[in-house]
Amino acid sequence: MADELNNLYDKIHEERGALGKLLSKIPGFRGYMEKKGRRDADQLMRDTISGRLQQTRLELAGVSHTLSRDIVMGIEYAEAIGRADNQLMGLIAKIKDAPQGYAGFFDAVKVKEDDLERLYWFDEQMLTHAEQIQADVAALNKAAGEGANLDAAIVMLNQDLQNANQAFNRRQEVLNQVTVTTDAAGMGAAATEATDAGDESITITKESLG
Repeated sequence: MADELNNLYDKIHEERGALGKLLSKIPGFRGYMEKKGRRDADQLMRDTISGRLQQTRLELAGVSHTLSRDIVMGIEYAEAIGRADNQLMGLIAKIKDAPQGYAGFFDAVKVKEDDLERLYWFDEQMLTHAEQIQADVAALNKAAGEGANLDAAIVMLNQDLQNANQAFNRRQEVLNQVTVTTDAAGMGAAATEATDAGDESITITKESLG
């Protein structure tokens, strides 16, 4: 019995996948299953990621302040820190101000379950990128304080900023390419009845997430 319960727990944990991680990381996030809450969920996701990156940008400004205490180092690394800041500022703007023009996704009665899982995966990856960029800036700040390993720290930060930019671009592509159903056709009798009754929820099955 204990083994069966453990196996069931493991199965449930696996099925939650990226969505489960998002639910644990973002208070109030409920996913994209319900049509009426889909736009709000997307806004919350983007606000959360951009907000964390904005805090990281403030920390990067602290690195510049630390370097400015040494005139030589301040001048030597001003341009490199400035480029990293511009990248970070651009990423924040891209995420925060991304157009909600994906009418097919936001207005659909049903979205394919594997597409939902792909989107959750990209969202979870974006959170991971934000955490990595924050760690990079912390490492850069430490290097600035010690006056060593600055070049390597800057290279790592720039690379992770580029990776985050590319990941967000791919997320936008997923939103544009998701397969949606805008009416009850082909959804089965139960889905038709639910739609007629005004229930616009989407059910993710075990099979789709297993």
